[in-house]
Amino acid sequence: MQVSRKAMASLHKILVLLFLLAMPKSHGVEDKVKVSLYYEALCPYCANFIVNQLGKALFQWNLISIVDLNMVPWGNTQFAPNNEWICQHGPDECEIDIVEACAIDLLPQTGLRFKLIECIESLNLQGRHAEWKSCMNSLNIYPNPIMDCYQSRKGVDLELKFADETLKLNPPHRFVPWVIVNNHPLREDYQNFVGYICKAYKGGNKIQACQQHLLDTSSFKEANSSGVCYRNENEHTMPFSYNLQLNT
Repeated sequence: MQVSRKAMASLHKILVLLFLLAMPKSHGVEDKVKVSLYYEALCPYCANFIVNQLGKALFQWNLISIVDLNMVPWGNTQFAPNNEWICQHGPDECEIDIVEACAIDLLPQTGLRFKLIECIESLNLQGRHAEWKSCMNSLNIYPNPIMDCYQSRKGVDLELKFADETLKLNPPHRFVPWVIVNNHPLREDYQNFVGYICKAYKGGNKIQACQQHLLDTSSFKEANSSGVCYRNENEHTMPFSYNLQLNT
């Protein structure tokens, strides 16, 4: 029995449709949950959140596959006259914020970018923040582009961009770490960020952390005393002159 051309065409269309349905679906940026972290160097609660909570959730639990991460290192820094800033934990904080701003701008891979910041913040927790350059060596990152950025107007301009983004927050941040998930500020509940991410995600990527009982953040809370660094509670009043920074 001969099969008509029309029947063959219909069969071909059915086979193509079945093939397309069987193909694994890709999950684009539009499916990802936007997570923004507003923070500052030398705030112990920011460092602890980055090292002991955010990194674990993103890279050990693979939440990075459904997260579009935005890190903003400005925090509670204030502007002062004569092109100066007053960082909550002193001029060293200002300098490391610039370094991390340069890393965010220059390192294209989210994982490598985060690992560098995580390494620096880990040194902060150990009271060894002056050794931040060693992180580039340990991660095999060629240091010159970041150092050039850090010592130039580019680093300052990146920080000013992050300052502008922070100051435009609505509602304004009251402390750091200040975590926002899909435009929803978590405020004091920032340690439950995993649950908020899983609830906000509408894509089809099945994440084990969201399917099982990993949403219990008791282990996170044991590692962190739920502390924050509040605005207007400066530990130091020594200004940081970014004009001087450009001359070093």
